[in-house]
Amino acid sequence: MTYTLLHHTGCSTSRKGLALLQENGIEPDIRKYMNAGEALSVADLKDIAQKMGGVSPREFLRDKDAQKFDIPTTMSDEDLFEAMVENPKLIQRPIGIKGNKAVLGRPIEKLLEIT
Repeated sequence: MTYTLLHHTGCSTSRKGLALLQENGIEPDIRKYMNAGEALSVADLKDIAQKMGGVSPREFLRDKDAQKFDIPTTMSDEDLFEAMVENPKLIQRPIGIKGNKAVLGRPIEKLLEIT
């Protein structure tokens, strides 16, 4: 089963997460979701939320960027998914995906929980 890592090369935590996986013998498929050609759709984000246990997208929302983009705390999950598609900086990273499981790599050691 393939391990996919949602990765942002400009993020030090994301780079550390990738290094941790590689140190543990895992060479994930890397999806650079900040690049237009690898962008996430609403369906992708809903699938990730489901694989995280049916969580709200707020569970993987970057609070710092939510403030910068004026995302209200009352925004519906549906609208939040749309906002994340429009502004991928809102998505916390890294996120590991394997089979029917996904995990936010905060702290990065959580990425090893689904290997």
